[in-house]
Amino acid sequence: MKPKLPSDGAARPTRRRLIVALTGASGVIYGIRALQLLRDVPGIETHGIISPSAIRTAQDEVDLTADEIRALPDVLYSHRDIGAAVSSGSFKTMGMLVAPCSVKTLSNIAHCNAGELTPRAADVCLKERRRVVLMFRETPLHAGHITLLDLVTRSGAIVMPPVPAFYSKPGSVMEIVDQTVGRALDLFDLELPHVHRWTETTPD
Repeated sequence: MKPKLPSDGAARPTRRRLIVALTGASGVIYGIRALQLLRDVPGIETHGIISPSAIRTAQDEVDLTADEIRALPDVLYSHRDIGAAVSSGSFKTMGMLVAPCSVKTLSNIAHCNAGELTPRAADVCLKERRRVVLMFRETPLHAGHITLLDLVTRSGAIVMPPVPAFYSKPGSVMEIVDQTVGRALDLFDLELPHVHRWTETTPD
């Protein structure tokens, strides 16, 4: 028996899905802020993976509880659930933002080590030729780090260390964070109105 095809009037998904993973590096505010800002972007559905290490780091860096952070994505998965929807290429997404990206996560993605959901979801996005942006948070770097950065870039990921842009003359840490997150989301063709752009009009 042939499978029944949907009629022309069948409902189809209208929201675009973006995976956002928070891992155990300093700078958990980048992932948190991305999830917060994406709430105001029409048509975007966030699928979150938040590691226990990210929650632990958040205790020292932000004034949000674990429950408040876990409530930010539209859909939340366990970091160990390798059978989650985002672990399959047939589940369509725009790609994946890892913010912040720890050295461990970078290594797992670079070596296709899919034992947990974050590297598995990233590996799926890469094999499907979807965008993967890694906000790598480490400094200074040794040769092993640089080798991993080279490997993951060769696989198609974009490494975007969260380096501040000072031409915007930020007046606070949160303005720096918002500008950096906005530039990361630019890589998914998501344009946020608060982003300062070189030679262009300063946003309100």
